[in-house]
Amino acid sequence: MAESTPVVLLHGFATSSARTWGENGWLDLLADAGRPTVPIDLLGHGTAEKPHHPEAYADLEGWVAARLPAGDGPVDAIGFSLGARLLLGVAAARPARFRRIVTLGVGRNLFEASDSDVILRALERGADPENPAAAYFARLADHPDADREALAACLRAPQRLLTAADCARITAPVLVVIGARDFAGPGEPLAEALPDARLVVLPGADHFSTPKDFGAIDATLRFLED
Repeated sequence: MAESTPVVLLHGFATSSARTWGENGWLDLLADAGRPTVPIDLLGHGTAEKPHHPEAYADLEGWVAARLPAGDGPVDAIGFSLGARLLLGVAAARPARFRRIVTLGVGRNLFEASDSDVILRALERGADPENPAAAYFARLADHPDADREALAACLRAPQRLLTAADCARITAPVLVVIGARDFAGPGEPLAEALPDARLVVLPGADHFSTPKDFGAIDATLRFLED
């Protein structure tokens, strides 16, 4: 069944499918494994529409759900950072649509309010040298396919936190992959909240290096083979 199951891929904030999954080799490796892929550019990112009004981003989970492969059959899915957060929300609402799920770069942070104002200031006023993460997001927004106004609108939209009840509704096995130096960690609170989860901690990896980490790619490919 795994060979014919589509793999949906959701990138993180301020990047795109081409940059996260294409440039880092994920799409080629999945194709080599015979897996059909469905990379989705999130609203406001990559090749997707880029509205400048926060209300357009009020239901990103529903927006993603509407772009899952047609039919009722289960899919495999991989999400990084914001993409992982949205993926878990969709899986909580539609558990039967997923066979296996991989999250990259999320953990404890999904249960806590994020300081999106810091990133918003970096996008609009320039990076704060005292905050490397915000500076990195600001650099991502310099890419030719990025739209700073759209990214700012995405940040301004209200984002609900993941809850223990959400996690309890996710029936698919989940692989939680996170770097040992990731500000989103640790990964244990997320893995422990999910009914069926495995945790992989990448030694020395931070948030932004996770999609490039060979350990993350290898663990994911092995997990999706089962």
